[in-house]
Amino acid sequence: MTASAHDPAPKTSNITVRRGDPLVVMENVQKHYGDFQALTDIDLTVNRGEVVVVIGPSGSGKSTLCRTINRLETITSGSISIDGVEIPAEGKALAALRADVGMVFQAFNLFSHLTILENVTLGPLKVKKMRKADAEAEAKVLLDRVGVGHQAAKLPAQLSGGQQQRVAIARALAMKPKVMLFDEPTSALDPEMINEVLDVMVSLAQDGMTMIVVTHEMGFARKAADRVVFMADGQIVEEATPDEFFTNPKSDRAKDFLSKLITH
Repeated sequence: MTASAHDPAPKTSNITVRRGDPLVVMENVQKHYGDFQALTDIDLTVNRGEVVVVIGPSGSGKSTLCRTINRLETITSGSISIDGVEIPAEGKALAALRADVGMVFQAFNLFSHLTILENVTLGPLKVKKMRKADAEAEAKVLLDRVGVGHQAAKLPAQLSGGQQQRVAIARALAMKPKVMLFDEPTSALDPEMINEVLDVMVSLAQDGMTMIVVTHEMGFARKAADRVVFMADGQIVEEATPDEFFTNPKSDRAKDFLSKLITH
């Protein structure tokens, strides 16, 4: 279950892509840590406006895949391109391309000594050289969008985990990225805070943001994904629409994975 499902544009009849042309293209990506192969023969194309949810057991390579897309993890071989430009190894070109890729992690990674508003304006001011008044005006719109506009003057420690993660999403959006990467964005949150973050992500998906989401939240995958990519042992084992994947998985690995999920 590798070759036909991972051509540069998905051609299998069970996958229909909602929107535009290829935006993120991974071709024959390999990633080694010494003797350990973390990613094997990864071929994945994510189209503009598409929401791809990556799921699989722990240690399957999901987060590694996500982190290679803006070269937080370097790849051993293969190629990754964003909007037709191959990701450079280092330097200013890499920094410029990274500005097109928003990333939200498990940890919120907010600057503890800066206010919420300052956290969100930092990138636009430093990287995009925006005027402070313009950056603050845009940041306030984004903070309102994620439901924490009234918290703009507070420090991160004064907010709940769910609020901090929503600030992290606003901070990523402030750079006007072409694609948003989410690496287990709710796994560090208390259960009652998970939905408030997922609701923001669903809203982004509905607005047409290109998103690659590594998550254990199957409800989000069913609700927001155009495509589910299932990984195991560093490989893409299967990909399909959410309905097809959850009701009729093809591979034994996927069937075993789904059988162990606690439904709620």
